[in-house]
Amino acid sequence: MSESAPAPEIASEDVKAPRAPVEEKKAGRFDKTFEEKEKPKHALVDMSTIELKAEDLYDKDKVDLEQVELDDVWTLLQCKEEGLSADEVTRRLEIFGPNKLEHHETSAFLQFLSFMWNPLSWVMEGAALVAIALSNGEGTPPDWQDFVGIVLLLFVNSGIGFYEERSAGNAVKALMESLAPKAKCRRDGKWNEIDSADLVPGDVISFKIGDIVPADCRLYDAINVSIDQAGLTGESLPQGKHVGDQCFSSSICKQGEAEGVVIATGANTFFGRAASLVGADDDSTGHLQKILAQIGLFCLVSIGIFVLLEILILYADFRFSYRRGLNNILVLLIGGIPIAMPTVLSVTLAVGAQQLAKYKAIVTRITAIEELAGVTILCSDKTGTLTTNKLTIDKSTLKTYGPHDADQVMLFAAYASRTENQDAIDMCVVNAIPNPADARNGIKLLDFKPFNPTDKRTEITYSEDSTGHVKRVTKGMTGIIIELCTRNKSAEIEDQLEKDVEEFAARGLRALAVAFEDVPSGNKEDAGNGFELIGLLAIFDPPREDTKQTIDDAQALGVKVKMVTGDQLAIAKETGRRLGLGDHMYPAKVLKAGGFPTDGKHLTLDEMIMDADGFAGVFPEHKYEIVKRLQGLGHLVAMTGDGANDAPALSRANVGIAVEGATDAARGAADIVLTEPGLSTIVHAIRQSRVIFQRMRNYSIYACAVTIRIVVGFAVMAFAFKFDFPPFMVLIIALLNDGTIMTLSVDRVLPSNTPDSWDLAEIFAYAVAYGIYLALGTIAFYLVIVNTTFFSDKFGVDNITEANDYGLHMIIYLQVAQISQALIFITRSHGWFFTERPSAALFFAFLLAQLISSIIAAYGDWGFSQVKGVSGGYIGITWIWNIIWFFPLDLIKFGMRALIGMYNRRAKKGPGAAIKHIDGEGVPITRTQSRHESLYSNRVSFIKKAQRSVGLGGKKVQISNNELSRFSSHQAGAAGAQLARASSRPAA
Repeated sequence: MSESAPAPEIASEDVKAPRAPVEEKKAGRFDKTFEEKEKPKHALVDMSTIELKAEDLYDKDKVDLEQVELDDVWTLLQCKEEGLSADEVTRRLEIFGPNKLEHHETSAFLQFLSFMWNPLSWVMEGAALVAIALSNGEGTPPDWQDFVGIVLLLFVNSGIGFYEERSAGNAVKALMESLAPKAKCRRDGKWNEIDSADLVPGDVISFKIGDIVPADCRLYDAINVSIDQAGLTGESLPQGKHVGDQCFSSSICKQGEAEGVVIATGANTFFGRAASLVGADDDSTGHLQKILAQIGLFCLVSIGIFVLLEILILYADFRFSYRRGLNNILVLLIGGIPIAMPTVLSVTLAVGAQQLAKYKAIVTRITAIEELAGVTILCSDKTGTLTTNKLTIDKSTLKTYGPHDADQVMLFAAYASRTENQDAIDMCVVNAIPNPADARNGIKLLDFKPFNPTDKRTEITYSEDSTGHVKRVTKGMTGIIIELCTRNKSAEIEDQLEKDVEEFAARGLRALAVAFEDVPSGNKEDAGNGFELIGLLAIFDPPREDTKQTIDDAQALGVKVKMVTGDQLAIAKETGRRLGLGDHMYPAKVLKAGGFPTDGKHLTLDEMIMDADGFAGVFPEHKYEIVKRLQGLGHLVAMTGDGANDAPALSRANVGIAVEGATDAARGAADIVLTEPGLSTIVHAIRQSRVIFQRMRNYSIYACAVTIRIVVGFAVMAFAFKFDFPPFMVLIIALLNDGTIMTLSVDRVLPSNTPDSWDLAEIFAYAVAYGIYLALGTIAFYLVIVNTTFFSDKFGVDNITEANDYGLHMIIYLQVAQISQALIFITRSHGWFFTERPSAALFFAFLLAQLISSIIAAYGDWGFSQVKGVSGGYIGITWIWNIIWFFPLDLIKFGMRALIGMYNRRAKKGPGAAIKHIDGEGVPITRTQSRHESLYSNRVSFIKKAQRSVGLGGKKVQISNNELSRFSSHQAGAAGAQLARASSRPAA
């Protein structure tokens, strides 16, 4: 809070309206800053016990070098203004290490091998081992055909994963490159330029305008210093720095020059702590990798059960020969593995990434697309993300106090601004008038005094071209300007000004006062007739034009938006109000140990974080902590940002989104990089990611169902009929099926209007139902062929009675291949399969696969695989049989949906109801576990969904006060209104 300057001496006869007597007011009553500046403190322990080592100096339970008295800093660091000696520098380098961030490269070979270490790969590798090693016996060669096919698919899958992972951006590397390479340092009493990596705590450094601060330091000499640290803290304006203040490593000096003592280097700096958080404590294996592992485990258990049964029955009971039994086991291993699942999903994601690129969103980690579909909370930085990061005059709040209207006040303020070499405030004032050239049109500049930290104002003296009259205008800090004013000044005006300044401060708007006087003598050096206060301008960082619509769209998609900014609380609240985001925001101090208010309405910090519309005054570790806690509550979190300060949270989030113009560090940590301004691209990305998710989910049900139908079908046939299906034909089925299914990556599907999630129990339930039904169809087909003469009597085909006839093998191959490929039309549709048109690529790929399967059935005389071609009659019979068995699959889908819905309702697991108790009384609505009802049912109102989700609707309704406060929040109301207006599904 600045001291008020004395008013200039003005002759009483020049004052047109006498000043009314006013009572004494407190100093600085017009300078409301809404900032709390921490006062210097002393060490918390005896300084003599603190040694010169990182463990002591950076233990804030002992001492905080950022806040202690400057004299204590010199003492603790054992240094002086003349600088350190060369020997001392060498010693400290050994203690603290170089002033750079360490980065360890991962071996490319080991990284490639890591993609072969998961349940799916284990099963594939096991099948390959069986085919090449264990099958070599009884005078027969190893099963080379199956071995080569399995190994090739395994390498393709691993290669795709390796390439995607290796090509992703490296956040730590970008953070390292943004460190200042050189520093001006005093050692042994002499100034030298050295590599910034050689700086140590206790070094004396200097920097000037345009320099990058090379390390965290405390200033002991500062001349008009202004530091831009927006990339680190998110503060939208450069910060003035004075003796004793701290400057952060990698911030930029925008004005003045300074000398300081280094207090932290490398990983111990503010910047270094941000870098260490990137990827730190990353206990979150990729979300899609977890899903793949669980699907692989499901397949592994299914295969394992029936392999064990085959070993017991085929060998112990049937006394099969070693090779015959092993071939039956190979059928289960090869057919039960969704061999191409990683490939199909990777291709689906890669195609999705190309589609997102059309919306100017570059995907650096393709698996993030799947996670974006399930995002329930979007944490957004404010400066440069929700806002333009360009200061603007808010004309709607401009206050006038004299005879001049708002347009005239704006023009006078533009006169009192530089038109060249502008600072941020002068630029925003000049650009606020309709024609910036009018800042000098029609006047002749006689004298201009630029802003300086002492006077805290600018001043122009000019003559009007039209009249020749000389006038003077000044603009600047409110307390300074009002003390200059002597004309038409009254207690009422001062009171109104104080009230207006307090209103601006409460809303996070920075006040800029404007005053005007005539210079009757016409001499620019003479005093005028006294300044008169004519206006008060409000300066703020305005929201981007599309941000409000983007937030509304995100809420309509079931994604809650939270602002997380380094700016002050009042500014954050004002921005939230303007965006319709809400102003239920908290300062970052509540996230610190002991900072949580125990007397508030929230019982826990997690509950507060969930309820908040945003947080202000946050540092990188705060953003990181917010994201981590939200993830701990079961949410998938997306984080947007543009500065180096956002990099740790971008890295920790399930989906990190770097907006247009982001720093290299932010882009390196992000999963998605936007290449055009604004957040509207995110809404497109969310919708597109949900389309991609549906494609992956459809395929997952299909793949698991095929596993069940192969494992159950052929195992039961082996047990019941001693049927020996050839392993190579199972591999052909898998290759044809997966070749067809690859076109799912461009299929036409409908996205959901709520966040997607993997309900694996539901997927497995559908898969088991489909798989058992298809297996029964194959078994029934076998029985009709072998045990009856129906087909030979009705269609004139050869009668087959031998259980392992080579022709029968081919017929069963064709039946299994055809209906397995057709199953995708059931899993991809929400209603009857014929009501939702597939993509042309999928449809024609299916027809091509059917043609190839039929040709193989007709001409595939492959003795090594125990099959031979069959007649056209049997091919036609197989087609008809499959068509008849295909139609009831829709009825199974509807029946399973009803059963799952009934189970979910009984378990209180309805849409939007992954229930998580907080206080034992009420339950919050968090994220959705089951997607079927939200996908297939007509959308109901927001209130009805909310009631059903939390189990309301009975005779006696009970809900906690905390929950009522959640429903009454501004954002919940906005989301409900938007959902009510939204259609059931967006157009495809």
